[in-house]
Amino acid sequence: MDRFDGRCWLDWWANSSTLLGSVEVAIVIAAVTGGWEADGRLVSESDEDREAFAFLCELDPVFTLRFEDESVVAVTVHPTDGHRCFSLTEYTGPRQRSVVNRMALPDWLDSSFTAR
Repeated sequence: MDRFDGRCWLDWWANSSTLLGSVEVAIVIAAVTGGWEADGRLVSESDEDREAFAFLCELDPVFTLRFEDESVVAVTVHPTDGHRCFSLTEYTGPRQRSVVNRMALPDWLDSSFTAR
């Protein structure tokens, strides 16, 4: 196979048993010397889906690319066009990675606030 052109899903796993998000994508994968190249776009055009995808990409750009036959490959997503389009590269790093996410608190929430 020199080329795949179809729909798949990009799945974002929080851990080995928790799928935090999944987005359907249209993707083109082409064989090139020494590997492959892949470009795609979100199938959904809703701002909500794009924002959720953007959030996950910023949290950690490593997703599982899942095909209709349930075969999978770990990929790194490189977003373009405001997270509507992307390119993919194969992820070859460690299976488990730590992710750090920092959240900016609103100004009205100061250090004197105590959760009960």
